[in-house]
Amino acid sequence: MSYTNLIYHIVYATKERAPLINKTLRPRLHRYLGGTVRELGGIGLEVNGTSDHVHVVAKLPPTISVAMFLSKLKSSSSGWAKRQTRGRFAWQARYGAFTVSESQIDRLRQYVRNQEKHHSHKSFEEEFRALLRAHKINFNEAHIWS
Repeated sequence: MSYTNLIYHIVYATKERAPLINKTLRPRLHRYLGGTVRELGGIGLEVNGTSDHVHVVAKLPPTISVAMFLSKLKSSSSGWAKRQTRGRFAWQARYGAFTVSESQIDRLRQYVRNQEKHHSHKSFEEEFRALLRAHKINFNEAHIWS
């Protein structure tokens, strides 16, 4: 038997960071994302975001790669959201997926829960760059949003 605790902080935005996740769609989209995480064998710990992006904190199963998990999560939720918005919805191609220590879960969950407040003084672009820097990920500004 293998023992794993593969916790990820997943962040992705709407295409061109368009404010497509309105107050009506948001709670339904978050529930849909949590359900899809479960269908893929994961455990959703927290889902929240704003009008242009989402944060998903989840334990991923060891039986699927992070890239495949995210591909299925984004594809499924994009199709669902497109149906809800009469075809106007799309996710950005790129995403962030960061490993998280069990000791940091409570702090991260609180951070994700407080997205509205957090983004009253920091844009998604600033937040995402800060996450990349905090996780020591090199990035090229010219390609980060494509």
